[in-house]
Amino acid sequence: MPYPFKKNTIFIIGDSKTAVNNPITVQYSAYFIAIVVDEESRIIVDAGASTTIPLTNDFVRSIFIGYSMDQGIEPIIEEITHRYHGTSQRAMVVAWKDAYKKYLQLMEPNTDSPTSE
Repeated sequence: MPYPFKKNTIFIIGDSKTAVNNPITVQYSAYFIAIVVDEESRIIVDAGASTTIPLTNDFVRSIFIGYSMDQGIEPIIEEITHRYHGTSQRAMVVAWKDAYKKYLQLMEPNTDSPTSE
């Protein structure tokens, strides 16, 4: 059985904390997003998040899949704040910033800042 991802993809996880009373905290102890990025095109080809409801994970995927990492960090933050109104909105933004910072470190090892381009 072939692997679902091409050899030129990288897997990155960004994490953050959620409120103590958030069901995600109860289940996972943290909030995280995972992204799979095509190294050549720099496009997110898959994504997932620590969610308690499958619909939420599907919705989160719709925010990230197809996004070009070359666009910087801000467009996704704007999309999250515009489209996602769950209790983990802030945690998702922090996890995205963490994932983007890790991406920059992988692609441009001398870059430490997750600021927009």
